[in-house]
Amino acid sequence: MTPLPHSDPHPVRPAPGEAPPGPRAAPAASAAPTAPAAPGGRRADLLAAGAAALLVTAAAVIGAVIEDRYGTLHVQWPPLLAEWMPHTGPGTLPAFVVAVLAVLYGPTLAARLSWRRLLATSWAAALAWTWSLALVDGWQRGVAGRLDTVHEYLRGVDRFHDIHAALRGYTAHILLDSPDNWPTHIAGHPPAAVLTFVGLDRAGLGGGAWAATFCILTGTSAVVAVLVTLRALDAERAARAAAPFLVLTPAAIWVGASADAYFAAVGAWALALLTLSATRATRAPRTAALAAGLLLGWIVYLSYGLTLMVVPVAAILLLTRTARPLPLVALGFLAVAVTFTLAGFRWWDAYELLVQRYYQGVAKERPYAYWVWGNLANVVIAAGLASAAGIRRALAATPDALGRLRPRRGGAVTGDGAVVLLVVALLLAVAAADLSGMSKAETERIWLPFTLWLPVTAALLPARDHRRWLLAQAAVALAVNHLLLTFW
Repeated sequence: MTPLPHSDPHPVRPAPGEAPPGPRAAPAASAAPTAPAAPGGRRADLLAAGAAALLVTAAAVIGAVIEDRYGTLHVQWPPLLAEWMPHTGPGTLPAFVVAVLAVLYGPTLAARLSWRRLLATSWAAALAWTWSLALVDGWQRGVAGRLDTVHEYLRGVDRFHDIHAALRGYTAHILLDSPDNWPTHIAGHPPAAVLTFVGLDRAGLGGGAWAATFCILTGTSAVVAVLVTLRALDAERAARAAAPFLVLTPAAIWVGASADAYFAAVGAWALALLTLSATRATRAPRTAALAAGLLLGWIVYLSYGLTLMVVPVAAILLLTRTARPLPLVALGFLAVAVTFTLAGFRWWDAYELLVQRYYQGVAKERPYAYWVWGNLANVVIAAGLASAAGIRRALAATPDALGRLRPRRGGAVTGDGAVVLLVVALLLAVAAADLSGMSKAETERIWLPFTLWLPVTAALLPARDHRRWLLAQAAVALAVNHLLLTFW
């Protein structure tokens, strides 16, 4: 995992989407990306995937016993919020077609396409995969009705005719015993989430179908943001190798359609813009830094738990060995925070009430002793078995990658070392969320802002195995989506 050489520690690179010059050009058709060696090799990869599958099996079996005997998990098919319902739908055939095409041609196309075409093709493929999976459940049940249940944001849109008044009184409706308490998701999130759907409604795009379309469109764009981030860290080899895995992720089941997919995209683009600014891989690094700050501010007002984005943010600044973007990032972040505060919403007061609301519901019965590890089974399902094998390689490579952060080594950490440390930072954020006890169940959806990044670890697997691992990714997604009916 030797970093790519730098003649200039802060070179000015072309903006994303432009054809890169010289050594940054697309690899030749015959030059398929190759992964670095890792301790244990392919057998250890299979063992890691097997261990992950056993974790899911244990969570399902033990969870079923607990739910049948005590009814305290409050999920129909633990560890997922889903029910057993084998079915097909209009998305079944397209989903299988997309999966076959991605397995057969994804790695070759990812290696051959120009960078701009790779980004466009990856987004288009992610859209096709996500829409197909959503439509397995049918248009109404899988798309139009997903975000229009009694728990969702759309049920509160009509209470925002006067936005300033709604924000001033927002905290008064969080607790279950408060008058006109908010629906579950509005009560559980800061107001930027519901305001997004209020904005869509006022733009003439109201209703569940438009809301779902918006979430799928934005959520799938996270694939592009991840690729942009990796390339800015001089990890284009890893980006190209990871692209098919980012597309064919089982997490797409929940990208289509949940608001958390939109949250994930905001977080992904915030990290991408921060990386572009820190590495000066854009012609407007200051603008990128300010935009990153605005998005980081917005994401904190989308979900309380996404304050944990501070972990990958810190990792990116450590990898690039610069604090140059921080003043403008802070300015953008504060602009969002001050705007909401002046409008009458106080984040910290609302969070304290949210904790009370959380334990007024089923969370008070959901056993921490099960969910503290059952949540991780959800991560396996959402990220896929290839990610489990890739994470094994990332963890094995972490000591060497951390060694590159030593001051005496100098220079930014790039290439596969950057991939390893960025993934480790995301895993630390997941661990913090898990240990907090504020994410008991439903983490297949709630943790999308973190789990959508985990398939990049598949780039660390041997290239000759990529099609097999892609097949495993597709198999998990297709099995879950056709055997179970998942919720929000």
